[in-house]
Amino acid sequence: MLQSKMKWNFPETITRPVDFDIGNFSPLISELLMQRGIKSNEDAKKFLSPDLAQLYNVEWLSDIQKATNRIHRAIEVEEKILVYGDYDADGVSSTTIMMETLQNLGADCDYYIPNRFTEGYGPNEAAFRAAYENGFRLIVTVDTGIASVHEAEVAKRLGIDLIITDHHEVQAELPDAYAIVHPKCSPDYPFKELAGAGVALKFSESLLGYFPKQLLDLAAIGTIADLVPLLGENRIIAHYGLQKLTTTSRPGIIAIKNESGIQGHVTEDDVGFSIGPRLNAVGRLQDADLAVQLLMADDTDDAARIAGMVEEINLERKSIVSEIVKEAENMASPVNDQGVIVVAKEGWNQGVLGIVASNLVRKYDRPAIVLSIFPENGEVKGSARSIPAFDLFSACMEIRDIFTHFGGHAQAAGMTLPLSNVQTLKQELNAMIFQQLSKADFAQVVEISKTITIPEINEELVTEISQLAPFGMANPKPVFHVKAIPSGVRQIGNGKKHLKLQFQKDNYKLDGIAFGLGNLYQQLSRQTPLSVVGELNINEWNGFRKVQMVIQDMQIDEWQLFDHRGMKGFDITPYVQQDTGYAAVFQQLPDANQLPGNVVCVTYDTDVSSLKGIHTLFLYDFPPSLTVMENLVKNLKPDNIHVCFYLQDSTFMKAFPAREDFKWLYGLLAKRQTIHLQKELPMVMDAKGWTKDRILFMSNVFFELDFVKIEEGTMKLNANPLKKDLSESAKYQERLNRVEIEKTLYYSTYNELKTWFSNCLECRLEPEEEID
Repeated sequence: MLQSKMKWNFPETITRPVDFDIGNFSPLISELLMQRGIKSNEDAKKFLSPDLAQLYNVEWLSDIQKATNRIHRAIEVEEKILVYGDYDADGVSSTTIMMETLQNLGADCDYYIPNRFTEGYGPNEAAFRAAYENGFRLIVTVDTGIASVHEAEVAKRLGIDLIITDHHEVQAELPDAYAIVHPKCSPDYPFKELAGAGVALKFSESLLGYFPKQLLDLAAIGTIADLVPLLGENRIIAHYGLQKLTTTSRPGIIAIKNESGIQGHVTEDDVGFSIGPRLNAVGRLQDADLAVQLLMADDTDDAARIAGMVEEINLERKSIVSEIVKEAENMASPVNDQGVIVVAKEGWNQGVLGIVASNLVRKYDRPAIVLSIFPENGEVKGSARSIPAFDLFSACMEIRDIFTHFGGHAQAAGMTLPLSNVQTLKQELNAMIFQQLSKADFAQVVEISKTITIPEINEELVTEISQLAPFGMANPKPVFHVKAIPSGVRQIGNGKKHLKLQFQKDNYKLDGIAFGLGNLYQQLSRQTPLSVVGELNINEWNGFRKVQMVIQDMQIDEWQLFDHRGMKGFDITPYVQQDTGYAAVFQQLPDANQLPGNVVCVTYDTDVSSLKGIHTLFLYDFPPSLTVMENLVKNLKPDNIHVCFYLQDSTFMKAFPAREDFKWLYGLLAKRQTIHLQKELPMVMDAKGWTKDRILFMSNVFFELDFVKIEEGTMKLNANPLKKDLSESAKYQERLNRVEIEKTLYYSTYNELKTWFSNCLECRLEPEEEID
């Protein structure tokens, strides 16, 4: 057996499938639409064919008209306007949208993005006072500000009108700002999940008086990079924004595409894994102005130069993350008694702590908080990431008083708090988590769209599925479940970290790639059905296109047989993990140093009834009988059996004397009365073509049955021996037993051996079911 690392959620059976009138699509697409809550033709057509006309009226956003009027009034009187942004990809794209809009309107404007390290997240009093001294009387925030109650009061005292445009979670108290443009603060606005760039795009539309299609590329970057749900308006923005990114004439975006190696149609993956991380890297390591300069660049050479600088920063960011992740993992382990991981260290770059926290969540399947210690003021600053089952934002809001600053979402947050409160934070969150969650809740969850067979998988299916793109939060790529016997499995990549699998059914083939699962190679036995879950895509290499499954997880539902027969000095170390539950069986106990320390060594005489939880059994030596082996396996009921027998002198391969052979030898002795075994053995061997071992064996059987006497190498008949059958000889039975043991356990085929062990496990095989 092989336990999956994730919790697999299969879809509920659809009892009444909707017969969508959506064109020439397979029934699978209808199922996938229904899984996304789409139940009408109208909604299906909207989903499959997003239209800008489906965007909601900007006037439904509260305060947007008031904010628009204030901006226009400022432009008329040439009042300076400051755009106050954030340092992530959503923030810098929002800043660029607002700056380009104001510049097109002829505004006297500038932008400001706080330094993550010296100022922290969001508006701050010092920045507002500096803006006032520089003549700004109107500040527009983008992608930030909804939690800035104090800063709004400062602006008001200074005589600055503050317009907040944001999308983050609303906290207990709203800032007293001139205007707040925020979907979650707008009761009449139907869609609450816009990204900061989406809100900025809406504000731009209101300011310009028309929908600014030219800004869709920027809005798509912020929307996709910020991981907001790609449904409703976000789906429309992303859909058209990706088209705009593909054909964009912006020098900055062209330059970053070149650095990322993006060619042809730009996908959501290109934004999420290439463009977004590069823009984020700037604000993680230094002032984020460089990212805004790149997006606003209007000269090709300047854009290429800035993009090169951004690429260098991104490479540095990767190196820093790798180093901190290693340190954090050492501090986090072991974690079994922790509901939440909280690690802190002086000198950690706080700009990358969110990425580090995400790594810890993926590895340990529990929320993680990673903090940088600032001993000079007794504070810690950092980021948190959570698991789907735990709303980190709500939990932290219950203990809001221990934080100096806090903000974020259910799955991600940023925070500042006194160093002395870190232990309290850990204790309080642990108490909440253990109260709310069961052990199963900690496992990562994979939502499976459908179980399919290999013949169903082809390039046409992948093309159909692509009609559901762009994929992202709330519209994930479909994950499929396939159960089949791999025709090939091998480790690939640096350090053999990944697995390459091949499946075949008749003339249909499927390649699979399992990134980061190379350690499972030794846990997969041949000819065993393997269940895999993953996404389907097209792998194009050297002009060849193949459908490929990117495998996320795998499991084996039945016990496994690993066949190592005939391998002398077989090393079991690669097959032993760090947990317990391993036992090795010998005729005599070996030197303890030969095996890993967590492997229990037993003999066939050991009472195994006290051994509990043995999931893997290594069989080194043959048992004294098949019955002994049957009882051992039946009692332990292992999930995995490794057969490690090595045979130097085979009894099975030696011809077993027939009864006629025994009669001939007995007749010869009766005729000659005596046979000198040493002197006359060659004569018998030549006459019958028998081996010396065969003759000695028959002689010993006669001796054991009291048919003969053997004295000083001479064999003589006993007078009037009792009539006995050959089977009454212990040596005869022992040899028969040994032959049967070797035949069953050593010379059998893999399938024959697995069937025999299955019967021992009382899992008698049913008629074989066809497996794709």
